[in-house]
Amino acid sequence: MFGGIETGGTKTVCAVGADGAVEHRAQFPTGEDADALADRCAEFFAAHPVRSIGVGTFGPCDPDPGSATYGHILNTPKPGWSGVDLLGKLAARVDAPMVLTTDVTAAAIGEQRYGAGRGNQNLVYLTIGTGVGGGAIVDGRVLHGRTHPEMGHILMPDIATGGVCPYHGDCFEGLASGPAMAAREGRPAQEIPDDDPAWDLEARIVAAGLHSITCTLSPRCIIVGGGLGSRSALHTLLPESLSRSLAGYVPAPLLAAPGLGADAGVIGALTLAQDHSQG
Repeated sequence: MFGGIETGGTKTVCAVGADGAVEHRAQFPTGEDADALADRCAEFFAAHPVRSIGVGTFGPCDPDPGSATYGHILNTPKPGWSGVDLLGKLAARVDAPMVLTTDVTAAAIGEQRYGAGRGNQNLVYLTIGTGVGGGAIVDGRVLHGRTHPEMGHILMPDIATGGVCPYHGDCFEGLASGPAMAAREGRPAQEIPDDDPAWDLEARIVAAGLHSITCTLSPRCIIVGGGLGSRSALHTLLPESLSRSLAGYVPAPLLAAPGLGADAGVIGALTLAQDHSQG
């Protein structure tokens, strides 16, 4: 069996399984105490031993195994986590080889192997929730660079104001995330019904971000998930909004909801572990 850990900004999921199937799982808040989180993960894997563990974490992080700060969380707005050696804390508590990437890259792996992007060698997984993040697979390979793609911090055209990102203001995350929509509309996004006109602006904002991603990476498929990103109101409006934005210059990619639902990240982490173990 193989292990997967998905540490999101709000919750963490630990799982054991193989070949895209989860056999055992546990979920708990990520919190602000990295040591406490690592302890809870260790308790889970003490009861469920595995050959190796894949970790998909919120970012920004260092996913480069050759780097001195591999597995560290970098400058994040999440309190208590900037500079934390997440992989080191987990490795000190769990006796299994580990490999780490971002949570959205793990979700891209899961969806490409077992979900809505099955068999597709060029795709993007985008999550829209508390934040906005994206992972990409290009020609069948995970896209990493100096660190990893930060699609949520693409600067946006003058489509809306009042962005909530503490680093970039009116970036993709600053305008399209759940907190951004709540600030704009004066109520939580989950309370906004699907027929509310607020979704028209949200779809235009998201389409502007997808426009940049499409023109940069030319994915055949973009899978849009997350608590806000999975809303049917958004998925109904997005294809036309993106097509209008691209204006026929390049073909629009297929837009899809996650085939694995909320398990995309942890199944991707399991898959990462299995691939790493099998070379």
